Amino acid sequence: MNQSFMKTRPVLPLVLSMSLPMVISMMVSALYNIVDSYYVAKISEEAMTALSLVFPVQNLINAVTIGFSVGANAVIAYHLGAQDKKRADTAASWSLICNGMHGLLLTIVCIGVIPWFLSLFTTQTVVIDLGVRYARIAFGFSIFIAISMAMEKIFQASGKMMITMVCMLSGCIINIVLDPILIFGWGPFPKMGIEGAAWATGIGQTIGVLIYLICYKTGNFPVHIGIPKKGEGRILVKKMYAVGIPATLNLALPSLLISCLNTILSVFSSVYILVLGVYYKLQTFLYLPVNGIVQGMRPIIGYNFGAQEMRRVHAIYRTALLLSAGIMVFGTVLCWGIPEKLIGLFSSNPDTIQAGGTALRIISIGFVISSLSVISCGSLEGLGKGGPSLVISILRYVILILPIAYILSLFLGAEGVWHAFWITEVITAGISFWIYQHALKKSLNSL
Repeated sequence: MNQSFMKTRPVLPLVLSMSLPMVISMMVSALYNIVDSYYVAKISEEAMTALSLVFPVQNLINAVTIGFSVGANAVIAYHLGAQDKKRADTAASWSLICNGMHGLLLTIVCIGVIPWFLSLFTTQTVVIDLGVRYARIAFGFSIFIAISMAMEKIFQASGKMMITMVCMLSGCIINIVLDPILIFGWGPFPKMGIEGAAWATGIGQTIGVLIYLICYKTGNFPVHIGIPKKGEGRILVKKMYAVGIPATLNLALPSLLISCLNTILSVFSSVYILVLGVYYKLQTFLYLPVNGIVQGMRPIIGYNFGAQEMRRVHAIYRTALLLSAGIMVFGTVLCWGIPEKLIGLFSSNPDTIQAGGTALRIISIGFVISSLSVISCGSLEGLGKGGPSLVISILRYVILILPIAYILSLFLGAEGVWHAFWITEVITAGISFWIYQHALKKSLNSL
């Protein structure tokens, strides 16, 4: 199938058609995470604690497999835009092989270290036992996660966003349906407890992979996946890792940020730690749709850059930025209009609701300006510039926000941490725009 629509279709309809399926998928994914946690919490408080402690390792698996796939997406889209189908095919084939190996390695390592990892955070044998039981099943599906992520980015690079949406939605919906059935033993199924949650997640991921394979085999797909010849594609693999490694670190940095901020906030009260956790639950409903825009934007940025359609590259960047800013305006209005009601969805404690309302009002000051950093990162990844994208993320999640939060907390208490969010976004926005422009010019000179 000809992918020329990526450089001929008007920019706004193109960005919307590529992004909306991913926005919908991201919202359902956020819902699945909440539902999964809801049912696990019904088992016991210890089960919910175990799931929370296992989460950073699960996030590492996602970061590695998604991050590498982002690199593959950029390389495939570039070569499709340059009308070099052979290299696009080779890159797609190697992306599946490499990510499959990542999944297998992560399965072995993560299952091996999980008992030790859990013991770092708790001495409760019940919690450790529940965490190990969940992790051994969930991590056993890592190879399916890896293959699913690789297929997702291959389909996205080819402009097949609707298929990606169907596969993602299918996995999430199956997981949501199976959760109570397998956890509580509804109908003919045995009561499996926390293992049921792990099986539901794994089965949902596996179904998603099967649908991808069926769509590939039965559809008119523009990229051919096969077994590459020995020595073929070495440079392409290096390019995938050059983007994929920084993208992986980008995805892992928020976990580091939360842990460090929790350390700062714990000095004042555990209420603020809860508020930070609630904020991150709420902000997913803004940043996940923006992430959907980024996922839709990456392949068309890469395709048009490969086709040397620089005017369209600029137009795509501006359009994605305006769409992202619009979502953030909506979020800012909510956080200023009904912050206490939003916090009240997760807590009935008056102190938590009051502290959370204050936090949302302060943090949301930086929502709109943060669009510049997020879209710049996504655009750089689409251009194959993983290094500059990582620099922006390190600024946002480590170099700027952590020292600012610590210093302001000495003078303003916990509120100083909230102010650090918007101050960091303002500083990073200017730097990220400069980095994007500089990297783009450098890329043009190398063409």
